[in-house]
Amino acid sequence: EIFEQLMNQAENRTMSALRESYRNVADRAAEPVQELFTDIGLHLLGSELDVDDSVRRFFDSLFPLVYERLIDPGLGDVSPAYGECLRGARREVRPFGQAPHVLTDHISRSGTSGKLLLQALHLGIEVINTTDHLQLSRECRRGLLKMSYCPHCQGLTESRPCMGYCLNVMRGCLASLAEIDVHWREFVRSLEGLCSRMQGPQDLEQVLLGVHTLLHEAVGNAQKNGPRISTQVRDLRKHGTFRLGPDVLVRTQRCSHEQEKVAQCKEKVRNQEVFHANLRDFLSGLRFYRTYYGGLADQLCVSDLSRSDGTPCWNGTHIVHRFVNARI
Repeated sequence: EIFEQLMNQAENRTMSALRESYRNVADRAAEPVQELFTDIGLHLLGSELDVDDSVRRFFDSLFPLVYERLIDPGLGDVSPAYGECLRGARREVRPFGQAPHVLTDHISRSGTSGKLLLQALHLGIEVINTTDHLQLSRECRRGLLKMSYCPHCQGLTESRPCMGYCLNVMRGCLASLAEIDVHWREFVRSLEGLCSRMQGPQDLEQVLLGVHTLLHEAVGNAQKNGPRISTQVRDLRKHGTFRLGPDVLVRTQRCSHEQEKVAQCKEKVRNQEVFHANLRDFLSGLRFYRTYYGGLADQLCVSDLSRSDGTPCWNGTHIVHRFVNARI
């Protein structure tokens, strides 16, 4: 959800920047902008969409709008065929300078970290779901029965097992989960390391929320170099070298299910740094459970199941004040 909110915030900020600076372009640019961020969202969710193709299609779609509204407004609305020719000429004319390359590079770098983070979170969910239902061995069930219910047969309904006795039984029952402990600790450590590296070009939030600045500069570059661009376009028309790019005729097929998934959170998000703020909170909570699997038996006995030494407790056979030894 936080990923989706970040995508939506970046898209809204990009559209707001266009409306403020290039109002006559903004309305018709809404669809290409939405498509760009949908593609980025699909990329983060694991789609095989090529980021370079997505950015290229976006700037190809943007060029006819910028050309007819800002560079050569005397043309009026260009025909669909002429618009397609402008799309095909965009890469040769290079109206947006290095912006397409920079945007592709930044999204690719930060997107890789973002995809790894999402994959890691899904892995963590799978581990938790897999260990949510524990298969108890026969010996474990007998130990739990003896620890929790056998004293009732002697009328000792208020008794609790001694701390040491509880730990012996629960550690035996949860031995399979304790084996996960070293791997779970490494998972948490790796996740912390990944998040610490999500800075600069790998900072997904910084990159996405900076798209509007990059796009503003790209359109400004095209407007500033309008005379040169117009001359190049006229020369291309004059010599009949306008050509349709392959992306005009072939569109990458998208997964409609994932598109719907990205579109579910298309609402404005006003919080700044919402992604990193939530990521910090999440990591802080996860660190608290770093030793969860290895210390689960201790947590259960200390918090719910047993009594500490010095108070009357059940040792598996009698009520005592101090646990010495017992077998499950």
